[in-house]
Amino acid sequence: MLQLVLTIVIYLLLVIPVGTYLYHITAGKHTFADPLLDRVDGVIYKLGGVDPQKGMNWKQYTLSLIGTNAIMVAVGYIILRIQSIPLFNPNGIEGMEPTLAFNTIISFMTNTNLQHYSGENGLSYLSQMLVIIFMMFVSAASGYAACVAFIRGLTGKTHDHVGNFFSDLVRITTRVLIPFSLVGGLLLVWQGVPQNFEGNIVVETLEGTFQTIATGPVAALEIIKHLGTNGGGFFGANSTTPMENPTILSNMIELYSMMLLPGACVITFGKMAGEKRSAKQGNSTTLALRSSSRESITERLFGKEGRSIFAAMGILFLIGLSVCYWAESQGNPALADLGLTQSAGSMEGKEVRFGIAQSAMFTTVTTSFTTGTVNNMHDTLTPLGGMVAMLHMMLNCVFGGKGVGLMNMILYAILAVFICGLMVGRTPEYLGKKIEGREMKLTALGIIIHPLLILSFTALAVATAAGQAGITNPGFHGLSQVLYEYASSAANNGSGFEGLADNTYFWNITTGIVMFFGRYLPIVIQMAIAGSLMKKSEVNESAGTLQTSTLSFAVILVFVVYIFAALTFFPVLALGPIAEHLTLWS
Repeated sequence: MLQLVLTIVIYLLLVIPVGTYLYHITAGKHTFADPLLDRVDGVIYKLGGVDPQKGMNWKQYTLSLIGTNAIMVAVGYIILRIQSIPLFNPNGIEGMEPTLAFNTIISFMTNTNLQHYSGENGLSYLSQMLVIIFMMFVSAASGYAACVAFIRGLTGKTHDHVGNFFSDLVRITTRVLIPFSLVGGLLLVWQGVPQNFEGNIVVETLEGTFQTIATGPVAALEIIKHLGTNGGGFFGANSTTPMENPTILSNMIELYSMMLLPGACVITFGKMAGEKRSAKQGNSTTLALRSSSRESITERLFGKEGRSIFAAMGILFLIGLSVCYWAESQGNPALADLGLTQSAGSMEGKEVRFGIAQSAMFTTVTTSFTTGTVNNMHDTLTPLGGMVAMLHMMLNCVFGGKGVGLMNMILYAILAVFICGLMVGRTPEYLGKKIEGREMKLTALGIIIHPLLILSFTALAVATAAGQAGITNPGFHGLSQVLYEYASSAANNGSGFEGLADNTYFWNITTGIVMFFGRYLPIVIQMAIAGSLMKKSEVNESAGTLQTSTLSFAVILVFVVYIFAALTFFPVLALGPIAEHLTLWS
């Protein structure tokens, strides 16, 4: 328990300054790196023919994002198909099969990084760098760009533009992703993660047999996969292998890399919403000082609106972490039936160097922050431990990936103020704007798309011979495998139970479709909501206005999220992990 508490405390100490730094980048304020990076950005704008000062409305912004991603998908697909060429290919890796190449390129462009191939055996170094690592940077930057445009739409002062996509894409890459990756990558190399272009090494073991050890540009991929909440791994065994995650220090570096930027997005939102509130109240020095003196510490650190969103996410995360840690600590009752002890908990599929506590933390973080990397095999989790991982991907708002969790949680916030407004017979308001029919229809559609994708494709898989052929475990756990695969795809997470035989035409195509729609449909809808709200006139607060910056609203938000999850996912969870748990402990 002390490990878990210290991990969270250190995270809070790190995320606040990073959130403030992100806020300065998003709001176009001065940062210490501007003198150098402004010149770098200027060269990129000139080469790309981009005018960074030209604003875009929400439609132009969204089309620019999707169009840019589409071009990169086409180029990446071609590279995967021809990767057998003798360029950065010392191990002689062959070109990818068409459906697997389709699944892989969609996976990495949508920030999912679901891998239906074994990393070190499926890709040449050329593909690892030009496709995988490149996509990890671009998909993360695209997600963050959509998030900041969404925030500007909700809190901006203008009614006609949400920023410039290309400018946001460049700034987040040059000012955050690249410098943070350089520092984090060097730390991983320090801990023993390989970074080279050598071929596989064949060694003779103490038993007299021979073992092939893969190396390559591992550290470069590892840091951006975590920092960009991408997931996947250079190796098929992911961060369970010592070549990707050798020590407890490397484990902590990877944990914080996953957690930093999604949490920082919430702080950015809070500060931008607070900036809007200050501008509305007036710009005089007297008002500013008076407002500052009334602010609590949490308001100054997280922003008034960001505080309640961060608290709601934090409550959901802590509940999930507690259940996962407790479930894994209970062990397997089947061991007691064999006369063996279960006091040590369930160590199946876990690395001894991490133990149950850090394995439960990593599991909860990677599925809450929708990263998808693993330091233990999720297929071997206890039924309730696996259900926590699955549920957090189904919620897709427990911090989430780069900006995605914030955007999804704000949809729930809009739903919460609508429900509270119905209770008192008042038109709901959020951030000073009335929530009316158009916004509620879009919000309902944005929330329902996620369970629709997960449940409909799960039903398709268990009802067809092609889907059933991939299920390797009978009964309740087999359903959990299928449900986890589509929950991971729809949430753009990328982790899997891995007992599923998923490298087939059926699974490559269906998960590719789910990843694509799970990524871009919500972005279009959320941008449409921002575009609708930014054109509305602000309304003045009154005694009947629901305060959305309080702890009580955070609690309301948690209940709304859980109620929606129960209404949509409880039946299928009851047939999968819950039934498996009851059977195991009967």
